[in-house]
Amino acid sequence: MKEGWNKYKFREVVNFQPSVKLQKGESYWFIPMEDIQEKTSYVFPKQKKVFDGSSGAKFKDKDIIFSRITPCLQNGKISQAVLGENQSGFGSTEYFVFRGKDKLVDQKFLFYFVTSDAFTGSAINSMVGASGRQRADKGYISNLDIILPPIDEQKAISNVLSTYDDLIVNNTKRIAILEQMAEQIYKEWFVRMRFPGHENTKFVKGIPEGWEVSKIKDFGKVVTGKTPSTNVSDYYDGPYPFIKTPDMHGNIFILETVETLSQRGVDSQKSQLIPANSISVSCIGTGGVVSIAAEPSMTNQQIHTLIIKKNHLREYMFFTLKGLKETIELFGATGATMTNLSKGKFEKLLVIKPNDELLQSYSNIVKPIFDEIKNIGTQNISLKSSRELLLPRLISGKLSVEHLTSKLQETA
Repeated sequence: MKEGWNKYKFREVVNFQPSVKLQKGESYWFIPMEDIQEKTSYVFPKQKKVFDGSSGAKFKDKDIIFSRITPCLQNGKISQAVLGENQSGFGSTEYFVFRGKDKLVDQKFLFYFVTSDAFTGSAINSMVGASGRQRADKGYISNLDIILPPIDEQKAISNVLSTYDDLIVNNTKRIAILEQMAEQIYKEWFVRMRFPGHENTKFVKGIPEGWEVSKIKDFGKVVTGKTPSTNVSDYYDGPYPFIKTPDMHGNIFILETVETLSQRGVDSQKSQLIPANSISVSCIGTGGVVSIAAEPSMTNQQIHTLIIKKNHLREYMFFTLKGLKETIELFGATGATMTNLSKGKFEKLLVIKPNDELLQSYSNIVKPIFDEIKNIGTQNISLKSSRELLLPRLISGKLSVEHLTSKLQETA
C-alpha cells in the first residue's frame, strides 16, 4: 500500500442512502433515470415535482446518484446532482445515493472513485435478481474494502479530473445556446410565420401560398431499425454505431453509442443501414426523442428514422420532428403506459412543408450552427476519453498529481 494511503470499508467513509427530509405535498427537484447521461459527471435537474411521500431515492446538492439496475449501471449512469446550495430532490427507486463523510473523503474524489472500473465492476458482480432486472447489492457494496489517499491528495486528484468536467460542462452550455439560436429562427420563420418576405405573402387556408401539408414520408424514406441476433458475437463490437433510445437522450448528434456493430452485423440486415444526417425518432417506449446520425449507423426496432431526400432538409426536419413529441405519444398510445407508434402511422403524420427556396435559406443560416454543435460534441468525447484514461491511474496511486503536473510542464 502506498505510504499515507489507508484501507477502509466503504461504509466507514461514505453515507450510503443518507437521510434527506422531504415534506409530502411540497415541490422538489426531480431527476428521472433518462436525465442521467452515460459517463457524464453532472446531472442538472430539468423539472420540479410534488413529493408524494414515495420511497424513491432522496438526495441533496452534490450527492452522487448511482444507478443500481442493469443495464443502467453497466452503461455508466452515475452522476453528481447539481441542485443548488441547500436544495434537495428525489428520483427513481433504482438509485443508490452516496455522500462522503467529512474529513475522510472529498465528495468530488468519491464521485471519480465510484465511477472507476474497479468499483463499478465490483458493483456489477454483486448484482442479484432475475435476468434483465438485476440490481447491485447494497450490503455487498457497503462492505467493500477500498484504499484511499489522504484527504489533501484526494482534493488534488479531483481538481485535475474536474478540470476536464468543467470544460465539458461549458461546452454543453455552448451547445444548448447554439441549439436555442437555431430553434428560435425556426420558430420565427415556420411557427410565427415571420419569414423573409412574409409581409407580401398571401395566406391560403392558414398557410402561406406555395406551402403544403405533407406526410413525413414525403420528406424522405422511413426506415425502422432491427436488432441483429445477439447470439452471433461477430455481429457486434465494430465500427458502426448501434443506436438505442438512451444514446439519443440529450444529444442532437449521435456521436457515440454504448453498442456498436461489425460489418457482418450490418450485412445481416443491410436495408436497415441509415446514412449520416438521417434523423432518428424514438417511437416505442419513450416517444419523441429526436437525434441526428453523425455517421452511417443502425438502430434498434424502437426507432423510426427519416432518411432525408435533400441535405438542406436536415435542420428543418430536426425541429419539426422534435415538435411532434405529443403527437407521437398520442397516436402511439396503446392503453398501456408505453408508447408504440408503428412505422405506417409515423410516416403518415402530417407536417407543414414550406417552399424549397425558404427551406434552403433556413439551412444556409443554421447549418453552420449545427456543424459547430457537432464539433463541440466531438470535443466533449475527446475530453471524456482523456479523463477516463487518467482516472484509474490517479485514484489508484499509479500516477501522482505531482508527476502529471511535471509532465504537462515539460510538454507546454
